Amino acid sequence: MLEAFDRQLGIIVRALAWFACALIPCMFTMIVIDVSIRSLGFRPPLFTSSVVEYALLYLAMCSAPWLAREKGHVVIEALITVMPNFIRVPLAKIVYLTTALACFLFAYLCWGIFADYWVGGELDVRGVDMPYWLQFLPLPICFALVGLEFIMYLIGLRSYYSYDLGEVKDEL
Repeated sequence: MLEAFDRQLGIIVRALAWFACALIPCMFTMIVIDVSIRSLGFRPPLFTSSVVEYALLYLAMCSAPWLAREKGHVVIEALITVMPNFIRVPLAKIVYLTTALACFLFAYLCWGIFADYWVGGELDVRGVDMPYWLQFLPLPICFALVGLEFIMYLIGLRSYYSYDLGEVKDEL
């Protein structure tokens, strides 16, 4: 059952990663068009900066769960590789739990901000009027997904480190 949940989670995480990948050429195209129009002496669209700023946030947040799944976040293994297993395994579990709890806390707090802006209906008025809740939409979703990824590491479906935590590394 956990493997099926992990497969479904993987599908969602990959879909968000592909969405993040699709944002990059869109942002590139918008910036090139904006700069080209400006270089020709015309006035570029006002919405370009706002949309690209939002896209940068979405790009970072939508790729975070995939990075957690693919072990793409920064990890310093130098210390943990020299530890004996009786320290290494519980320490890794503590790291997984702490990271998951921090992500779920951020998801909860961001959900509160998102809900406040959703109910309030405030607008982000810059080059184009955009609802403020749109800024916070990916935050609770993606932080919760990163938290779930670390729960998968915690329960032992996979290891975040480059080796299995149960391996004997005492020869160092």
